[in-house]
Amino acid sequence: MKRRLFAHGVASAGLAFAGCGGAKEAAPAALPESSTTPTHRMPDEGERHAKTWMAFAGSRDIWGSDLPAVQQDLIRIANAIAAFEPVSMLVNADARATAAALLANASQRAQITLVDASLDDLWMRDTGPVFARRLSDGALQAVDFNFNGWGNKQAHARDATVAAQVSLLSGTQAVKSQRVLEGGAIEVDGEGTALVKESCTLNANRNPGVSKASIELELRHLLGVQKVLWLPGPAGGDITDAHTDFYARFAGGGVVVVSHDANDAYGERAVTQRHIDVLRSATDAAGRALRLEVINVPDAPSSTRANDASFAAGYINYYLCNGALVMPRFGDASADAAAQQTLARLYPTRRVVPITIDGIAAGGGGIHCTTQQEPSR
Repeated sequence: MKRRLFAHGVASAGLAFAGCGGAKEAAPAALPESSTTPTHRMPDEGERHAKTWMAFAGSRDIWGSDLPAVQQDLIRIANAIAAFEPVSMLVNADARATAAALLANASQRAQITLVDASLDDLWMRDTGPVFARRLSDGALQAVDFNFNGWGNKQAHARDATVAAQVSLLSGTQAVKSQRVLEGGAIEVDGEGTALVKESCTLNANRNPGVSKASIELELRHLLGVQKVLWLPGPAGGDITDAHTDFYARFAGGGVVVVSHDANDAYGERAVTQRHIDVLRSATDAAGRALRLEVINVPDAPSSTRANDASFAAGYINYYLCNGALVMPRFGDASADAAAQQTLARLYPTRRVVPITIDGIAAGGGGIHCTTQQEPSR
């Protein structure tokens, strides 16, 4: 959870702004206000999937010498998921041979399909579409939230088109949002409640001058959200301005798993405690008081990269796939075991699969950040 300003593989300030322009940010805000009537419902991640979408990193400009480790981590994540459901992995033409070579050694390679695409980076949770069901007929649609490089912090000309590419590849109709959001900023329970981070969603680098009420209307219209629980910052703490999926996740109706830096190992004790305080006094869309399950971050990761400023050490960024939960492990035996036990208790019908992702963690991300679920039809 030590996700600082240059997380997600940004090598330098000069690179971060390469190719970024203001037009992409301004366009969504100019669209008309959404109806207050929900037209879609975003399923909970735990509902059955048709497949998982991922993206294969191929840019040394972004990842530098970390690229081989990151690529191996991506195949490791895909392989873990593919034991339970198919995986479609987008890949640029110049990285296809590398991806195919790594995939050749994966035990689940038959379940992983490389898909030719155009992309900048690997963060499918943010660049890809958010899938939602149309209420009128149940059809699955792909919501494009206008990815803008987390507020123009990284080159994203190709990543801005990934949602549309996935919509086309999945055979789902694209729905364009009027706001700039990322999938990692939104956590839903599938029953009308959403956890949303103020620090990124209300940030002027995404939605200048836009109110909470306006964001809530958009989420109601496109995702069927009836109640938003807003979590505070910190803005600027990392390239995402602090995404929800590293701090709090729903684990069934009325249950929220919350990350806590109890010993202030990463300087985030106050932030994580504030999240706990907010959620302890909150109710969901059904009027239920939330039951909180707190998982502490590892104090002593064994990774040689654990002291990197961008190293993302936390267990909340797990991913649910059909019949399983894929979670990170960091080599802190006590913390790893405690997190696994809590998640196994909360998801008793799922197999918990811990994997090592030190390369991706060193870039400031986690398993959930690299994935996007396509619900079953």
